[in-house]
Amino acid sequence: MSSGLIGKKIGMTNMFDENGRNFAVTVIEVQPCVITQVKTEETDGYQAIQVASFDRKEKSTSKPLQGHFDKAGTNPKKHIKEFRDFNPEGMSEGDELKVDDVFTVGDSVDVVGITKGKGFTGVVKRHNFSGVGEATHGQHNRQRHPGSIGQASDPSRVFKGMKMAGRSGNQRTKTKNLTVAKIFTESNMIMITGSVPGANGSIVEIYNR
Repeated sequence: MSSGLIGKKIGMTNMFDENGRNFAVTVIEVQPCVITQVKTEETDGYQAIQVASFDRKEKSTSKPLQGHFDKAGTNPKKHIKEFRDFNPEGMSEGDELKVDDVFTVGDSVDVVGITKGKGFTGVVKRHNFSGVGEATHGQHNRQRHPGSIGQASDPSRVFKGMKMAGRSGNQRTKTKNLTVAKIFTESNMIMITGSVPGANGSIVEIYNR
């Protein structure tokens, strides 16, 4: 996996490019991420760095995790993420990675987040069924129901993977091939074209492709 950082989704807005074209962007807060561990081929069998971001209270941190942060010489953090095959030159445990250390305007990025949970939903909302209306299909007076889903006496069961009602959303999702539109170094903000998974205030992972 390529280089990346942890951020918090703030919301969406729009901006103009040099040609006057208006397009949607997502604003993400990317506070300086502290390197809490450097993994190498010799010690761990692969190369990676572990970063942590967004302060948390010491009383809410377990003792093993507190010792991990103490070793890196940093305050406790809420979120920890490992980025494989990413080893910034000249940096070691305790150093901070800022948004402009990893990203530049025009970079192509992937963003990973947890989608909004929608609870238990029916087939119309979950799988875009149109509803059976007045057709038969096993029922006649329930517009938004799935209709018949099984078979006759052979095989006399419902196949696995059938599209049915169930929990919708709340899944880890990656949105690919977005572009860094603008970076605000002083306020630790980054604008990325298009939308990214998750609700406002949720944590996202930004990967440089």
